[in-house]
Amino acid sequence: MIRPFDWRDLPALHRYRRHSIFLHSSLLLTRGPLLFSGALLSSLTPAAGIFTSVCISDGETDQVIIGQIIHPPSSQCAQLTFLAPDDALDSGELPSLLDHLIAQMGERGAFRLLADVDERSQAYEALRQAGFAIYTRQRIWQLKGEVSDQGGSTSWRVATGRDVVGVRSLYYNLVPGLVQQVEPFPADRLNGLVYRKEDEILGYVELKYGHRGIWAQPFVHPDAEEVADHLPAMIKHIPARRGRPVYLCVRSYQAWLETAIEDLGAEASPRQAVMVKHLMVPQKAVRTFNLPALEGGHAEVTAPIARSEKKQVT
Repeated sequence: MIRPFDWRDLPALHRYRRHSIFLHSSLLLTRGPLLFSGALLSSLTPAAGIFTSVCISDGETDQVIIGQIIHPPSSQCAQLTFLAPDDALDSGELPSLLDHLIAQMGERGAFRLLADVDERSQAYEALRQAGFAIYTRQRIWQLKGEVSDQGGSTSWRVATGRDVVGVRSLYYNLVPGLVQQVEPFPADRLNGLVYRKEDEILGYVELKYGHRGIWAQPFVHPDAEEVADHLPAMIKHIPARRGRPVYLCVRSYQAWLETAIEDLGAEASPRQAVMVKHLMVPQKAVRTFNLPALEGGHAEVTAPIARSEKKQVT
């Protein structure tokens, strides 16, 4: 049986608090696991975009599997946040729970479901069998203390609306096409820092804030290797840091930055696979329409007209 999470499941969730697999790295590191608050919020106000479901095996009411997804309103992407407990990931009930969560996201209009997972974990194989595929990899570097900036002046500054065109060009030049299909360039305002040399933007760092830390994802042009020398200044210029740790997310296509980041004293996490499950795919549907007769002549032949539709992946 699969049903929405409610207060009856709080004891099970409490037991699983140290035995959960977290699949949303930026949320976990900036705001914490949100196990209880997220689950309760999902039962009280679905409009928040948090959905928590429980799978109970027939005859095994003491063993439940819990899964959660976040889908911000109007976003094309939803994100798995956690599965629990970790020792139930090879359970025969897990595919049914994932299918239920995926169906919910499809009904909400999400095109894709994402998950960050350690390739060495059981969760990786469970997601792969559920139809998830790797579209990139990443490593997260934790920087706790302050850094020494010996460079003096810097060209890092807070991004504004005037930088959108330059950052978009940088994004399209750096990010592989497969990743762009899953993570389109954000249409809303920029939130981060830009590095400009003369009239060209050579670096952009996207920032996400939470009470536990700051998530920083750099996009730096490889032809501008000197930008790496200015990474300490970038860290120093992060607004409103207030002593919080900074988590630098380095994607595989930016791996050349890792040496410079390590020199800052940052600590590396195990490499993660960033996975996607496509919920909707474009499909061309060909339909025929009878065109009206032209004035003074015969009716035109029926002509096929193709239009693009969205088909849900099952």
